[in-house]
Amino acid sequence: MPKRKNTFSSWRSRLAQRAVHAGWAWVQRTGSVTAARPGHFRFGALGTGTRLAFPLGTVFGEPWIHLGAHCIIGEQVTLTAGLMPDLDLGPEPILRIGDGVVLGRGSHVIADTTVTIGSDCYFGPYVYITSTNHSYDDPHRPIGKQWPRMDPVEIGPGCWVGTGAVILPGARVGRNVVVAAGAVVRGTVPDHAVVAGAPARVVRRWTPAEGWQPPLRTPAPVPIPDGVTPGQLRELSKLDEETVARLAELDDDPGRAADPPGRFPEPAAES
Repeated sequence: MPKRKNTFSSWRSRLAQRAVHAGWAWVQRTGSVTAARPGHFRFGALGTGTRLAFPLGTVFGEPWIHLGAHCIIGEQVTLTAGLMPDLDLGPEPILRIGDGVVLGRGSHVIADTTVTIGSDCYFGPYVYITSTNHSYDDPHRPIGKQWPRMDPVEIGPGCWVGTGAVILPGARVGRNVVVAAGAVVRGTVPDHAVVAGAPARVVRRWTPAEGWQPPLRTPAPVPIPDGVTPGQLRELSKLDEETVARLAELDDDPGRAADPPGRFPEPAAES
């Protein structure tokens, strides 16, 4: 025979679940780090609107970490300056992150020597950036006990770095560069390039003379015209594929007078 459903127990479980979710949301809000609520962290600079999500990863050397304005630092992101905590690293910042940078969940930025990230860079989750690498010159000594090599890292503004990418010491990444997911970057990457692979190589690049080479396979996204209201966008989203096809045919008809640029249907009056 089927067991009788315990309505009271089910109700208690749902209530407990809601309480746990609400409590965790409160912990996340309260534990996040901002300029207004830095907690025990003493960053060299922490810009307006920047938030480090809770729970944080490993964070040390904050006096030598400068974070710009309106950055989003995801959960479990590690930010370190120096080989270990409590070192005096001198008067200059070691890790500089520009305005509007997004660091995805679980990413690591290890700045044992200088690491500079330009403004408006977007990083997917689990990206690893380091200015230090192990050395293995001595074949008789454990690699972990050999003195590491350090080389500054610089990432230009406007870059997009995919999930799981690794940026190694000495990398110089130009402006508006796309780094594919899983790529391992070393050396110099020119402006307006797409790099992929391990080690990463340039697979596409834009120049003023030739544009994108090889050419892009998809058309550029069309921005929404100025003046379009949210109501008009909602009305457009309700159109089925057949209606959209008919409208496209009308636009292709040379004998039909074109609508004014940016003209969209007005939303129906709401009751």
